[in-house]
Amino acid sequence: MTFIMISTTIMVLMTIGTGFYFLYKGVEANKSKLKKVLCFNLYAFIPLLVSAIVIFVPNFSQAQGANASSPSGLGLMAAALSTGLATIGAGYAVGVVGSSALGAVSEEPGILGKTLIFVGLAEGIAIYGLIVSILILGRL
Repeated sequence: MTFIMISTTIMVLMTIGTGFYFLYKGVEANKSKLKKVLCFNLYAFIPLLVSAIVIFVPNFSQAQGANASSPSGLGLMAAALSTGLATIGAGYAVGVVGSSALGAVSEEPGILGKTLIFVGLAEGIAIYGLIVSILILGRL
């Protein structure tokens, strides 16, 4: 528990320190280094923050006055995350595949049916997340 708090504090201080360093050194010459450092901070800080939330506030989604027979907060959070992250992934996939399909169809209109299959496969990711969410809610 203290490890997460210390790690999160170090990440925040590293991000602030990196900002001050590049502010006074000049950002134009070190843009690639700045991007690497900020990506490292982002990819390390978000998992630490999520784990801190899970550890410190395990029942944050329960309603006030809920009894012991009500679903646990972490189970509801797992169901919400499975649907939400799958939907975000499906949206990104449909955007990438849809723009590529539109470019391919503009060059050769005969392949419209084939490109729609790929867009439908990308949309299926959201349905898989919804199915996992229903399975999780069924076990609570």
